[in-house]
Amino acid sequence: MRIALIGYGEVGRILAEDLRAHALTAFDTKLDSEAGRPLRAHAAQHGVALAATHAQAVAGAELVVSAVTASQAVAVAQACAPALAPGACFLDFNSASPGAKTRAAGVVDGAGGRYVEGAVMTSVPPHRIRVPLLLGGPHAAALAPVLAALGFAPKVASAQLGVASATKMCRSVMIKGLEAMVIESLASARHYGVEDAVLASLAETFPGIDWEPQAAYFFQRVIEHGRRRSEEVREVAQTVREAGLEPWSAAGTAQRQAWMADLADAGVFGPRGGPGFARSADWRTEADRLLRHLRQPE
Repeated sequence: MRIALIGYGEVGRILAEDLRAHALTAFDTKLDSEAGRPLRAHAAQHGVALAATHAQAVAGAELVVSAVTASQAVAVAQACAPALAPGACFLDFNSASPGAKTRAAGVVDGAGGRYVEGAVMTSVPPHRIRVPLLLGGPHAAALAPVLAALGFAPKVASAQLGVASATKMCRSVMIKGLEAMVIESLASARHYGVEDAVLASLAETFPGIDWEPQAAYFFQRVIEHGRRRSEEVREVAQTVREAGLEPWSAAGTAQRQAWMADLADAGVFGPRGGPGFARSADWRTEADRLLRHLRQPE
């Protein structure tokens, strides 16, 4: 099958590795920059043809997978739609609100493609292509067996657009919010020297969670991927607004995730890609780096 990957970040590269038996083309806006060096090397290693534009990437593709930052979901659909082959499936892997997915679907279907919303229901790296994936829209049922044959783990949520993404986004209010709360709670507890007491109390209240490795995982994921997460949570906040609620919690989560991303970009947690960057099995290492930075005079 001819498959186009739009977005060659962490998710795009994992899909490229797991779909390497097929004819793959990829495009990413970072490809021509210094940040694109590892992307170009990965593509060369795995036989992925790199395109210069969205249109070049999707031309002739039977399946297009859009895996970009949440804020670009509609823009990518607009950039790809004019070059889609008639009847090509456009799988929107992005964490966007139901409203954004509906707008993207209108663009793709209006150009003769077949839009399917995809809602990735947990972190991709541990599961890789088998990550639980909810599908939505009128073309979802037809695409599901095709994706299953490729190695995906799809489940049709609804023929109605927005149901799959609403499921994911409402879940993310909790999941991404918990990440932000754990960082805020435990970094503060570390400052006051009460982290062991806080963790003991959490373990008593929520005995099903092993808080030490969970906290380390949350710190690592937010430090490494806070920018992408903050954009996703802005879409989560928009989902809440579309329901008629003011997204106080989601908006705060987006701010905390973006703040952590800013600190990571500034080198607070070590140089990106370096041996000390967000790799500690003990969340205290990252909390101490954060607290040292905050104590520095401006």
